[in-house]
Amino acid sequence: MTGHAVRASAPGVAPSARIHESAYVDDGAIVGPETRIWHFCHIMPGAVIGARCNLGQNVVVMGGTRLGDNVKVQNNVSIYEGVELEDDVFCGPSMVFTNVVNPRSHVSRKHEYRRTLVGRGASIGANATIVCGVTLGRYAFVGAGAVVTRDVPAYGLVVGVPARRVGWVCACGVRLADIGRCAACGAAYVREGAGITPVGAES
Repeated sequence: MTGHAVRASAPGVAPSARIHESAYVDDGAIVGPETRIWHFCHIMPGAVIGARCNLGQNVVVMGGTRLGDNVKVQNNVSIYEGVELEDDVFCGPSMVFTNVVNPRSHVSRKHEYRRTLVGRGASIGANATIVCGVTLGRYAFVGAGAVVTRDVPAYGLVVGVPARRVGWVCACGVRLADIGRCAACGAAYVREGAGITPVGAES
């Protein structure tokens, strides 16, 4: 690989960002304040990364992506064009995003990229796969190794291949034993249509 290590003072990179000398941030990328980018990462032109994010080793962020504030991306994750991560999202080690549903090496489908939205506070477990075109609702929780092929409701807990909802999870990350109060933090939830919503708090 050719090129040079990018200093935190480079155009588009906030002065307080910390970027390892082995990482590459291309011109045209935006990196927010206090964000940390670790070994062997590559941030491509047109990528937008918010404040206080943490990108582990060997993370690729392509153009046409957006990461909110306080996003944690663990080792060996590629974030492809069309993926948007809202604030406080967690991506576990080696989880996978896609952006085309029927790829062929000999057929260009760049005009067919499908948008994937991961809502605020959602967590994606290690080695999970998120097939493009889905939305993960706020504070949804995807179990390790799951393959998500359809939308996940806010606070939904999904596991398996293909992923199915098996319960609900509090915003604090603890599984709800029943719809009511979280045993860990005391937050209260009520049913709303086919989903749940918090009581007296931001949803």
